[in-house]
Amino acid sequence: MTDPRDPAPASAEPVVMEDASFSYGSSTVLTGVSGQVPAGQALALVGPNGSGKTTLMRALLGIVSVSAGRVRVNAAVPGRAPRGSVGYVPQVSDLDPTFPVTVREVVQMGMYSQLGILRRPGSRTRRRAMEALESVGLADRAELRFGTLSGGQQQRVLVARCVAARPRLILLDEPFNGLDQPNREALLSIITDLKEWGVSLIISTHDLVLAQETCEQAALLAGRQIAFGPRDEVLVARYIDEAYGGHGTTRLLGLRSAAEAGESQ
Repeated sequence: MTDPRDPAPASAEPVVMEDASFSYGSSTVLTGVSGQVPAGQALALVGPNGSGKTTLMRALLGIVSVSAGRVRVNAAVPGRAPRGSVGYVPQVSDLDPTFPVTVREVVQMGMYSQLGILRRPGSRTRRRAMEALESVGLADRAELRFGTLSGGQQQRVLVARCVAARPRLILLDEPFNGLDQPNREALLSIITDLKEWGVSLIISTHDLVLAQETCEQAALLAGRQIAFGPRDEVLVARYIDEAYGGHGTTRLLGLRSAAEAGESQ
């Protein structure tokens, strides 16, 4: 697969957090987050519903306030990172499937912030869109209407929209929910390629097997940070028990059983 990105710049970790807390207005919903996401690695955000996973992602985008501590995204305060350096793929498509827009046009939307006001997409923009679609295996769907694709294909198009902007960091919110096996495997391959190209990823997930398969780092959250670090040190029964209220052993055994079943196939 051809890398559609420019070489990633050699600089500090794309995400650095030091004892950070995050709030909606006067209500603090996540506290004590400390850790880094190195270039070319993926961080799994794991925890029960309401644990703060989506809050943390929104904070990194500059949508939710950092009420304490220090957070830097691509060496800037959240929301002030260089234009196009952070990409976001929502859990549910943010596009109306009935809207008459082609797959290629959806991908080109990822570059609009770099074009400037009133500038129309030119041949370079279209070429980058096609390269991004090639990277997710959907170049042959470029001129189809976006709404005609399956849910899994739409998810891959939204990843291509991020890739086209050539970010250093991509945030994926529950990207594997509802995907069939072919699209799941395709997305796993895409994530591997992105890391090889030097892109960092933060992936919100309830799936511990997925976290083990795709992420070098993990953060366990439960309204506060339970643990943050290498996945094999974080995704252990003791910490999972603390995050999930005493059910960590069951979840960990399920994780190991699923992993062993995959190895035997």
